[in-house]
This record gives sequence, C-alpha cells and structure tokens, in this order.
Amino acid sequence: MTIDIGFLQQWIGKTEEITGAVTAFPANALAATLDRDDPPYLDGMALPPLWHFVYCVTTTRMSGLGLDGHSARGGFLPPVPLPRRMWAGSRFTFKRPLLIGSEIRRVARIIGVESKHGRTGCLVFVTARFDIVDSHGVAVSEERDIVYREGKTAASAEPPAPPAPTDAVWRRVVAIDPVLLFRYSALTFNGHRIHFDPDFAVRQEGYPGLIVHGPLLGTLLADLLRRELPDAPLASFRFRAVRAQFAPNPITVCGAPAADGRSVRLWVQDQDGALAMEATAHLA
Repeated sequence: MTIDIGFLQQWIGKTEEITGAVTAFPANALAATLDRDDPPYLDGMALPPLWHFVYCVTTTRMSGLGLDGHSARGGFLPPVPLPRRMWAGSRFTFKRPLLIGSEIRRVARIIGVESKHGRTGCLVFVTARFDIVDSHGVAVSEERDIVYREGKTAASAEPPAPPAPTDAVWRRVVAIDPVLLFRYSALTFNGHRIHFDPDFAVRQEGYPGLIVHGPLLGTLLADLLRRELPDAPLASFRFRAVRAQFAPNPITVCGAPAADGRSVRLWVQDQDGALAMEATAHLA
C-alpha cells in the first residue's frame, strides 16, 4: 500500500483540549478493577501513577465513530489508511500527584508522523504529547506512540517474541478475562471493539481473541511497583509493547529493582514465557 506521508504529516501541530475534574468514583472503580484493597479515595487524596487515563477522556458522539469504535479518523488523529491500530508505548514524567477533587485539563498535540516498513508490512507511527494540567501547571506529561498496521494476512505473521527476563524479584500473576477488559474500556470510555467485541476482533481484524489494552498492561506494571514500594515517589515511567496479549490468557507482571534503589525494570511475561511489554521506572 502507498502511504501519502506528506499529507498525514499535515496533522503535526494539531491540538485537542479536554477539561474535567479528578472525581472519586473513577479512582474507586479502577481500584476495584485492579483488585486492590485500598481504602476509599476521597477529596484531597493523591491519584496513583497512570490512573489519570480514566480522566479527561474523549467523548465522541456515536455519529462520529468509525467502524472500529474509535473516533473517525481525520479529526485529532490523522486519517491513516491502515485498518489495525494499537498503542505501541508511552513515556511519562511526573511533577506532582494529581489530587482527588482538583480541576484538570488534558492538552494534546500531535508531534510526529512517520512511516516504516516492518516484517509485518507497512507501518505508520503517530506520536502525540499529552499534558495533564492542574491549577499549578503541568502535573503529568506523556509522549504516546500509536502504530497503524496493514490487515492480517498469511504473509504478515507476527515475528517470534523474545523470552522474558528470568531475574524477577517481584512476580504477580494476573488473570485476564473479558470482564477486566470491559471494565477498563468503560472507565477509559474506549470504544475500540478489539477489546470487547470478539467477533470484530477475530473476523474483522484477524486477531485470535480480545486484545488487552496497552495502557492497562502499563498500569498493571505501575501497580506492581506500587504494591512492592508503596511509598516510593515516581519521577518517570516508560513502557513499550513487544507482543500483543489476548483474553483469556493469564499474564505475569514482573519487576527487578536496581541495586542503587533509584530505578526498577518491569515487564509483562505471557503464558508462553515470552516478553509482552517492558518498562522502566525512575524514582524521585
């Protein structure tokens, strides 16, 4: 397929702004979804890292959705003419926690569009920056990579994934099922049908089942860090998807802190022992 990358790069610089508030219900619902035994979240309490995903979400009208359940292409995101869209990775910096009860804004900007040819065919990467702003300025910044790919064919089989590291100090098995994916989709108002519509995921996009959200995997890794080091402030966090995960296969979230106590390697191991996601956390 020929991609007019020059046309798509006209979206660089496009912005989108959403205002909202950090209310208690989404935090309490996400805590339940992550199977945490937290006390109730109340006004004035700090929001854990990556939980901002459930706030200032895009609320596109039904008439503005594409076949895949996402906002129709050509609005904030460029109209990439490739059918499969996935979250490839993100890089975060944390200046201070968001507080329950605070008013916030999510300011988004397209900062990069490029095409590549990979082992599975043509790829287009769109990079966007998201700043979460409270009354004191930017509290959380994220650079997010979204990858668009060709449809599934016999010639586009996934390359073998590398094995997961074997030096985990922390390990937690997480059961992945459609209810977990539905809950996370609902909390993030994510209508992408590959996460909750098995017929669409398998027949339309050629996947073996429902796909686990990239940010959900990243959130589970950040949650493992919080379970093991509950008082450690997070300065930065990055994750990169390596291999898609599908329900109802279990995953294992793993971590290994550095000897200096300033950083932690984290990763997702799938049921076959392969590396599904890798992440690095730097502590303040």
